[in-house]
Amino acid sequence: MRKNSVPYWLLSPGILLVSVVLLLPLAILFVASFWGMAQGGEFDTSLTFANYQKMLERPGYATIFLRSIGISSAVTLLTIALAYPIAYYVAFDVRHRKILWLVLITLPFWTSYLLRVFAWKVILGWNGILNSGLVSLGIIDQPIGILLYNPLSVIITLSHAWATFAILPIYLSLEKIDRNLLDAASDLGDSPWRSFLRITLPLSMPGVIAAALIIFIPTVGDYITPALVGGPDGLMVSNLIQAQFGRANNWPFGAALSVVSIACVTLLALMFTAFARKLTARIH
Repeated sequence: MRKNSVPYWLLSPGILLVSVVLLLPLAILFVASFWGMAQGGEFDTSLTFANYQKMLERPGYATIFLRSIGISSAVTLLTIALAYPIAYYVAFDVRHRKILWLVLITLPFWTSYLLRVFAWKVILGWNGILNSGLVSLGIIDQPIGILLYNPLSVIITLSHAWATFAILPIYLSLEKIDRNLLDAASDLGDSPWRSFLRITLPLSMPGVIAAALIIFIPTVGDYITPALVGGPDGLMVSNLIQAQFGRANNWPFGAALSVVSIACVTLLALMFTAFARKLTARIH
């Protein structure tokens, strides 16, 4: 066996597993998206573009796609904006027991994701903790209903649920920054803010980019949170896909929705990555 072929043999089990577990189901999903439904709930395997044509003819589907992308983008921006200061504090200001801080950051994941969503439902509800507190303080006269069952409640819940996935990659990027660079910038007269913009932020961009992709891609396909706290105005494309595979029993159309969703997310992720790289190079 040649030495240069050893890495490929070592990677072959993982490649085979990915091919079977991921690529094969995607291929089946893609083929099924060109099928139809016959009477009696049977698949009509003759190839057709009717499912994709249906999406183009009905603007409601495009609205749900855009809403899903908008909610996921808002979640990504909000989560990174909240996560960056925490990651910065742990990386630069915590001198001892950093492992304790990291454990505390991951503490919410010691409970079920479903329980955390229900917790936010209790907090944002009509008689929830937030409304009750505002009424008790005299800030409002009666509970307000805009806190729950809308896109805002979905954004808040998802931002909390995915916060740890943003903090950790940003923290790792910040932790790798050579502190001598910051000391040199300070000796040369840079203010802390200017040093942050010129050194810390550009060098931490790989972590920010990774966090953005880790959050954006899964949240577009999140089903539980929109179903529990989104209401009619907060439903996303994942809920529509689930309905096609469930109540509607139209698997080919659900497959077509899934294919379009995967294609849109992949395209947006590639565009964001290219833009982020150019922005990082320009900052440098």
